[in-house]
Amino acid sequence: MNPARTALITGASRGLGRALAGRLAEQGWHLLLTGRAADDLALAASELARTTEVIARAGDVADAAHRDELLAVVTGWGSLDLLVNNASTLGPTPLHRLEDLTAEALSRILAVNVVGPHALTRAMLPFLIRGGGVLLDLSSDAAVEHYETWGGYAASKAALDQLALTIGSELSGIRAYAFDPGDMRTAMHQEAFPGEDISDRPLPEEVAVPAILRLLARRPPSGRYRAEDLLAETAVEAPPEATSTASGGPA
Repeated sequence: MNPARTALITGASRGLGRALAGRLAEQGWHLLLTGRAADDLALAASELARTTEVIARAGDVADAAHRDELLAVVTGWGSLDLLVNNASTLGPTPLHRLEDLTAEALSRILAVNVVGPHALTRAMLPFLIRGGGVLLDLSSDAAVEHYETWGGYAASKAALDQLALTIGSELSGIRAYAFDPGDMRTAMHQEAFPGEDISDRPLPEEVAVPAILRLLARRPPSGRYRAEDLLAETAVEAPPEATSTASGGPA
C-alpha cells in the first residue's frame, strides 16, 4: 500500500487554507496545519481528524521557533509532498497609501508574506526534493497590477512570486508554483474592504480550491498560474454533452 501523501499548509485556520485542507483530507492526505488563530486552527484540525491524520501547530510563520516546530514534524514524516505558503497579512487596515505606510508596518508585511515563507521553504526543501514534491506560494493579482493603498501587500506578493519562480528555475526535481486565486469571499478580503458587501466574490472552495487540485493533478512546469485560467482549461477539455436522438430527429 502506498504511503499517504503529506502536506504542510500555513494560514490553515480559515479561508483558502482551511478549504484546501478539507479537500486534501477527503483525498487521504496527511496534514500539518498552522495558523495564528489558535482556536480556529484547533477547531479545523478536530473536524478534519475524523477523515485523516492531522497535526496542528498554532503560530506565526515569521517566528523562527515556530518554523522549527513545523520542521520537527516534517522530519518525523521523512518527506513532504506539498508545501502551501498561504499565510499572509494585509498590513494595517484600512489599507494605507505608500506615503503613509511606515517602515515598521512594511517590515511586518514582508516578514509574514516573504521572509517567513522563504525561511520555511528553505527548511522544507530537502523533504520536498526527496519526494519530488510541490511548492505552492499564494500570490495575488496585486503582484502584477497596481492598486491604490495596496502597495505594501502588492510588493510582498511580487517578491514571493519571484522566490517561487526562481526556485522553480533552480531546482528541476520539484514543481514550484505562484498561484493567483483571484478575488475570494474571505475574512482577509473583507478586512481590505471594511463595511462593503463582498458577497459577490466566490468562496475559496468554489474556484480557488478546484484550480489548485487541478494544478496538483496536472503538475505542469513551474511557473505562475491563475485560478481562472486553470478552470477555463478544464471547461475546454470537458467532453461535450451527448445529444439525445430518442425522439427520432429534429422537430
